[in-house]
Amino acid sequence: MKRLLIKNGTIVTLEHPNRVLAGHAVLIEDGIIKRILPRDPARHATAQTIDAGGQVVMPGFINGHMHFYSTFARGLPGVAPAGDFPEKLRNLWWRLDRLLSPEQCYYSALIAGLEAIRHGTTTIIDHHSSPGAVGGSLDRIAKAVRELGLRACLCYEVSDRNGRAAAREGIEENLRFVEECRQTNDNRLTALFGLHASFTLEEGTLRRCARYAERREAGFHIHCAEGKVDQAASLQRFGKRVVPRLAEHGILGAQTICAHAVHLQDREWDLLAKTGTAVVHNPQSNSNNGVGVMDLLKATSRGVLVGLGTDAMTLNMMEELRAAIWTQRLFRKNPGVAFDEATGLLLKNNRVICNRYFQRVGQIKEGWQADLICIDYLPPTPMNKDNFPAHMVSGLSQAPVNTTIVGGKVLMKNRKVLALDEEEISRKAQRSCRELWGRFRSRGRANP
Repeated sequence: MKRLLIKNGTIVTLEHPNRVLAGHAVLIEDGIIKRILPRDPARHATAQTIDAGGQVVMPGFINGHMHFYSTFARGLPGVAPAGDFPEKLRNLWWRLDRLLSPEQCYYSALIAGLEAIRHGTTTIIDHHSSPGAVGGSLDRIAKAVRELGLRACLCYEVSDRNGRAAAREGIEENLRFVEECRQTNDNRLTALFGLHASFTLEEGTLRRCARYAERREAGFHIHCAEGKVDQAASLQRFGKRVVPRLAEHGILGAQTICAHAVHLQDREWDLLAKTGTAVVHNPQSNSNNGVGVMDLLKATSRGVLVGLGTDAMTLNMMEELRAAIWTQRLFRKNPGVAFDEATGLLLKNNRVICNRYFQRVGQIKEGWQADLICIDYLPPTPMNKDNFPAHMVSGLSQAPVNTTIVGGKVLMKNRKVLALDEEEISRKAQRSCRELWGRFRSRGRANP
């Protein structure tokens, strides 16, 4: 058996109820948490050992909504200014994703995955688009995920914005990859059926997606009312708001993720709650795109399961957590609200969402997956199960992740990534990126 002992740390289990255990150890065997121990017993001396003295040991973070492919947008020149969200899509994202090659899908996932490891994010639910290189694109991303050693749930976004042929390719890519994941039954890699958003999906396409996904019992991952354009287009073209339209087509349910959900009415929240559909909040992205603030307090009060994602703005989940708190307080103009609701997104709800697709991820508990991180943090004030969220927001969020472990495999130790050669990957990624940027400039502005 491959055995790993993490000793002398302050263990934060994130169970229900949470436990904070100073000076404890975690024994891992074959990638599974075997025991939590009150000390470092001599009989475990044969195990590989990590001394976590001066560190908080906790479950790795889960990112509920991510786009690996946006990595190569960083510093991209030649992007026309955008006055609203639809222009942002047309001027940047829909130009960029059409130009991605299979190689660029691979390297963008590698770079993003390395950043995830450095920030203690061990599971990522990704949403991919590359209309110029659809077939096999999820295999390229899966290859990167396996090489990184992370855990990921992948999908390809189906959309009619690039024509019927591209929509059919997207459907086939989802079906193929969902079936592949079903056959391999790997707890490291799984799949959802990706959809872009209601306003770029025609009735026939949405109907076909629902029918195919139902046959394979796959849930969906879709942008939902991120901008007002989604609701306006749905009402104008289909005579109903976004969430009722998705419900009518059978898209909602306990296996489905609706990302963003910024512009919803009460009855739409109630429909999401009734169907058990998860929502993923992305506060930094919503702020950056100027689309508004999701009403977290309303969503949670109406019984909706809400998680936290980054929408590719960062791989640092603690940074996103802080943004969630600040934006809710600004939205409500009340500095005393949303702390418990926002911290619950990362510390509890993301685990609940994740375990709809994986098995036993997100707690330090016997029999659960050994996805753990060690953060350099000596609490300057007492830390216990009740005030741990406050330490997360004000202290741990500013402290460096020292060690990242997924499935019992050490991916980073002493802040050095062990899984891959970061410098070599960066060189190759830059070479591939220059080629992509050259084509981006030569194609000019996208058509509306």
